[in-house]
Amino acid sequence: MDYKSTLNLPKTGFAMKADLPAREPQILARWEELGLYDRIQQARQGRPTFVLHDGPPYANGDIHIGHALNKILKDLIVRYKTMRGLNAPYVPGWDCHGMPIEHQLFKELKKTKHQIAQTEFREQARAYAQKYVDLQREQFKRLGVSGDWGHPYLTMSKDYELAILRTFKDLVQAGYIYRGKKPVYWCATCETALAEAEVEYEDRQDVSVYVKFEVADVGGSLNIGELHSFLLIWTTTPWTLPANVALAVHSEELYRLVALGGGEQWILSDRLADRILDLAGKRAVARTITVKPGRELMGLNYLRPFGMGPGRVVTDEFVSMEEGTGVVHIAPGHGQEDYAIGQRYKLPTLSLVDHQGKFTQEVPEF
Repeated sequence: MDYKSTLNLPKTGFAMKADLPAREPQILARWEELGLYDRIQQARQGRPTFVLHDGPPYANGDIHIGHALNKILKDLIVRYKTMRGLNAPYVPGWDCHGMPIEHQLFKELKKTKHQIAQTEFREQARAYAQKYVDLQREQFKRLGVSGDWGHPYLTMSKDYELAILRTFKDLVQAGYIYRGKKPVYWCATCETALAEAEVEYEDRQDVSVYVKFEVADVGGSLNIGELHSFLLIWTTTPWTLPANVALAVHSEELYRLVALGGGEQWILSDRLADRILDLAGKRAVARTITVKPGRELMGLNYLRPFGMGPGRVVTDEFVSMEEGTGVVHIAPGHGQEDYAIGQRYKLPTLSLVDHQGKFTQEVPEF
């Protein structure tokens, strides 16, 4: 199939030669003068449709090489499908909400969210986003990307927002919406939720701690007796300890009850016990009382830290035997895995930090 004759378009009149920086804008201008995109769409009416749903960029700055790679590769796909005889429209769009836009605007204003009224900031954010929609549109067109640039979709358009509200109403009426707690990525500096893609990680050295949780039960399958017994955990996030509600062990792994003298006993992974006892300088005095599978610890009661009340032992297959003690401190308000365990065992989800990452009055010690 001859693409040019099928569309019955006039020749551009440009021969391929050097001086591309000067000639490319002339070619693009010629395409626009011809209404090339619209004429292609008209020529493909009634043909099978191929639609590329393009995830929108943020309208918060000039385009960069990542934008160029993304848009050019997608343009190649759309053009290929068109030349194969399909009706392949391309409607560009922009994400006009979110942290990247707010962050850039706050930098330009040299203000924080507490120094400007919400309504005023929203108006300025809308104008800011529109500015970069217009700027990026011309930059994408300069890349030679073909599309319906005169009618993009914008997440801040009234029609778009209305469609979201109507869809949300349908979900509410169908009974799919409920209110509850769940952990989210959060920026304590900007005081806003973050998408996973907005989180950047850096390596750092930080404090990790071993913590003893006193067992509240006596007797039972472990034969703890009247001695002070402790479940030993290791954590790299000690600030989550006030939100502890459970301790998790692996149901199929073995756990050792070790007497250390002085009326104290520890419960920890049998596989990891010797290394931990060496670190604590206790191996010489340690005496194994019993070894039991983790499933027999299920339901054991202990005292949570900082006088927060009782907690209980649960089991989960994610508990690692590669590091730590084989006993994991569970705080459903501080992580997705912990939250999932909390939901499974109907544990409370404690949210003890505010929007600035500071402890609330529920933790008066801090």
